[in-house]
Amino acid sequence: MPLVISKQLLLDAQKGGYAVGAFNVENMEMVQAVIAAAEEMRSPVIMQTTPSTVKYASTDFFYANVRVAAEQASVPVVMHLDHGSSFELAMTAYRSGYTSIMIDGSHGTFEENVEVSKKVADACHPGNVPVEAELGKVGGKEDDLEGGDDNPYTDPEQAVEFVKRTGVDSLAVAIGTAHGIYKGEPRLDLDRLSEIRKVVEIPLVLHGTSGVPDETVSECVRRGICKVNYATDLRIAFTKGVKKVFADTPDVIDPKKYNAAGREEVKQYVMQKMQVVGSVGRA
Repeated sequence: MPLVISKQLLLDAQKGGYAVGAFNVENMEMVQAVIAAAEEMRSPVIMQTTPSTVKYASTDFFYANVRVAAEQASVPVVMHLDHGSSFELAMTAYRSGYTSIMIDGSHGTFEENVEVSKKVADACHPGNVPVEAELGKVGGKEDDLEGGDDNPYTDPEQAVEFVKRTGVDSLAVAIGTAHGIYKGEPRLDLDRLSEIRKVVEIPLVLHGTSGVPDETVSECVRRGICKVNYATDLRIAFTKGVKKVFADTPDVIDPKKYNAAGREEVKQYVMQKMQVVGSVGRA
């Protein structure tokens, strides 16, 4: 089916008490893997690219990959810009045809974040494209952006003001997760998440989920998370498959051989995470 926008998928998830998995894709095989997993699980799915990914290729290239895959699928598929680092990049993705846009102004001041988030929302909404923003700072590193060591968690009262002033459609919250690989088990402020859910009406998003225990993710969904992002672990899964082929057959020269192995590892990973977030059978 044609690509769909994320807004109704997340509202349905919010109403149904589950979340939609959002998976960062880096190449054609990862796109194929995520689609195959969604088909097998009968799950709606969000595919997303970061600034570094579209710098490697372009929004047009990745959009074309995902659009073709979506048109061959029977489940709802969203194409999302993850951590849009500027108004200009958000508009580039918008013009390419992305059906969901994130603007991440969390590295600036609160007022700067409000300004750029509202600007992107005002530009995208006439085209019926929903916008995600982030308040607070998720730790670790996303692409070339460092979260820093003094990352403030999302303040519930500030979140209410932010949503009202920006008009964004979903909000990524900072409750203790981090991008990249965790050095220990993450400690999430689940009570803070519950407080935010009580006062913020729009769907909430959890970033930095790779490495978070599945039971913790499921609890976050029970407390109101409607979109769960996975990135680092997909890269790890793909690389695991490729490495195994080279370990078993070091003389292999056909990229289809080792890329197919990476694709299968990603598919299995995504299927398992769709069970964790509760989206199986929701397509």
